[in-house]
Amino acid sequence: MKQYSSPITLLLLLLAIYWGFEAAMPSYTPDANIENVSFSTDRALVHVKNMSEKPHAVGFPAHSEVRDYIISELTKLGLETTTQQGYTAGDWGNFSSATNILARIKGSEKGKALLLLSHYDSNPHSSLGASDAASGVATILEGVRAYLEQNNTPKNDIIILISDAEELGLNGADLFVNNHPWVKETGLVLNFEARGSGGPSYMLLETNRGNSKVIDEFIKANPEYPAANSLVYSVYKMLPNDTDLTVFREDMDIEGLNFAFIDDHYDYHTARDNYERLDRNTLAHQGSYLMPLLKHFGNSDLSDLKSPNDSIYFNIPFFRLVSYPFDWIFPMLALAIIGFLTLLILGLRNSSLEIKEIGRGFVPLFLILAINGVVGYFGWTALTNVYPQYQDILHGFTYNSYAYIAAFVLFSVAVGFWAYHKFGKAQTQNLLIAPLLLWLILCALVAVYLKGASFFIIPVIALLASLLILTHQKSPSPYLLLFLALPAIWIYSPLIKMFPVGLGLKMMITATLLTSLAFFLLLPVFGPLKNKNRLAYIFLLLCFGFLLSAHFSSGFDKENAKPTSLVYILDADKNTAQWATYDHVLSSWTSQYIDVNKTEPKIAAYDVLSSKYGTGFTYTSEAPVKNIAPPTIETTLDTIIGNHRKLEICITPQRSTNRLEIFTNDVVIIKANINKIELSDYYLKNRMNNKLITHYVSNNDYTELQITIPKDSALELTLYEASNDLLNNPIFTVPPRPEDNIPMPFVLNDAILISKKIKF
Repeated sequence: MKQYSSPITLLLLLLAIYWGFEAAMPSYTPDANIENVSFSTDRALVHVKNMSEKPHAVGFPAHSEVRDYIISELTKLGLETTTQQGYTAGDWGNFSSATNILARIKGSEKGKALLLLSHYDSNPHSSLGASDAASGVATILEGVRAYLEQNNTPKNDIIILISDAEELGLNGADLFVNNHPWVKETGLVLNFEARGSGGPSYMLLETNRGNSKVIDEFIKANPEYPAANSLVYSVYKMLPNDTDLTVFREDMDIEGLNFAFIDDHYDYHTARDNYERLDRNTLAHQGSYLMPLLKHFGNSDLSDLKSPNDSIYFNIPFFRLVSYPFDWIFPMLALAIIGFLTLLILGLRNSSLEIKEIGRGFVPLFLILAINGVVGYFGWTALTNVYPQYQDILHGFTYNSYAYIAAFVLFSVAVGFWAYHKFGKAQTQNLLIAPLLLWLILCALVAVYLKGASFFIIPVIALLASLLILTHQKSPSPYLLLFLALPAIWIYSPLIKMFPVGLGLKMMITATLLTSLAFFLLLPVFGPLKNKNRLAYIFLLLCFGFLLSAHFSSGFDKENAKPTSLVYILDADKNTAQWATYDHVLSSWTSQYIDVNKTEPKIAAYDVLSSKYGTGFTYTSEAPVKNIAPPTIETTLDTIIGNHRKLEICITPQRSTNRLEIFTNDVVIIKANINKIELSDYYLKNRMNNKLITHYVSNNDYTELQITIPKDSALELTLYEASNDLLNNPIFTVPPRPEDNIPMPFVLNDAILISKKIKF
């Protein structure tokens, strides 16, 4: 049996990796007939289907249809449902009308309320919004239904807020937090979101202080499949945040938990964010969070969740969510350093460790990091050079991305085996010293600069235990060494996948370096293997297999359609027109209007148009001038008061419009209101590209500006008025896209754009 220990160990290692992913979320089984007191994924799917039949962004006809559906479903549950309507500009200068939907389950006591949150608007202009965020609304509707069927009377009130205009700038949340009396009664928010259409739903905490009490209560609630770690929490706190929950934290200091999934990121904000592509396991995962949290937080003291202390936490199979205080970070690091020095000294004394062989261990380590780092860093650049069509997937996550992630991970493992075969001619215990030293340095840096990642020390302590065994036993059990490697396997495998999925393939270096670092932690298992060179070739062959698979799926088809864009631009001042596109590789559909061989020079002025990734037009071509009426601009006030010049300007559309963007010249804006809503001083002082406002228009509403500037200043406004009706406007004959094309997300698309300047 001993002769088979190596292949058995490798097989068990692969099974452990598989189990780490499998245990992260529930497996969906049809449950339409499950008892009424339980959450049913199938019943939630009915809601998703009904809400995602058409694009329903703010100002779109289906927007009110979805709102009416949600109100009807809440009313069927016996809940008194109200709406809150108003205008906000948020913190992004994106102005819109918002109509929030509100309901409330009365509790038996007068403590702080639990608030359930998701949003019902889809992203402009083509997204069906099945995952983002009909899935969140459906989770709440079905979860509340099941909860009420249990005849539960919670101690705390449970507020249901289905917010509006989240996609435009968190406007609905801003309206509620700053204008609704219920916000002062709220103690905790549970927000259900999506940034893809599948995969595990990650719990992401938001708090202005420490997280320890919220994490303790979350663990007490005992959801069956928690997917969370404090590394992501620490990174999240360092970055600009953009969920509805952020408004609650920033404006009212209310703690909250986000539950969001990010896999199949290529569907995000696209016409393919539909009912069919929503992962059923993922929706079941959302439900598996909500039900225990409803029960627990509905009866907990939500006024006592603030804490000055933070906790480290991470999920791992069998133990669910593991947590310990930040106070343990440096003692655990010190323990590891002392253990390392002790084992090093004892090993040198008893000759189980040798200086010369230890030195050899640094060569493969640095070689692996260098090769895999370079390959990961330049990987996306290389792919877009070979496959330029990938540039048209703006978020950088292609339909075949999982094949690329697998290929780069396999390549990194192949490099690891090759390097230790070629340059790691030493006993395994000697090879462990270099990785241990590297990992201890990383853990020390993490303890200072990224405390949430300090659970990285746990696999290092397990590696020290392996070193202890290897320095005291001539033939240690490979199964014991594999057991000690389980923390590394279960902690790093999900992270290796998560970062390139969430951040795009441009961050493939996170996968290659994390794979390299995890490989070092598995050296007690890999070190004794005799055929490292053969394994290197096997993993390299597998890498090429996945690259070949990705190559054959690098094109586009009906299921994995090419994002395309087309905009008609009319310069009302010059009476000239152009076709414009954001496409890098033109499809046959776009090529009807854009000829790359006869393209007009790209106009830099249009690069300021709002887009998620700051995307500018790639090609423009001359277009026929159409008779389209520009907006009327009326100055109702222009006066000097003291040192200030005050202007009131009314802009009225003369056609059906969806968006009006207004930019100024380089002038100091002292104060500005839009439709009597004041823009914040912070926003006015930090305007990007001189943007004043983006008005997402509902009901063809006018835009009224009140602007205060220094009295001697001149004001110039540049208007970009857009409607998303290029494909159905009767004065154009643009044909529908073929089945293997979809509208490009994140940019102005299928639009008729009128630009106009005016000086005051």
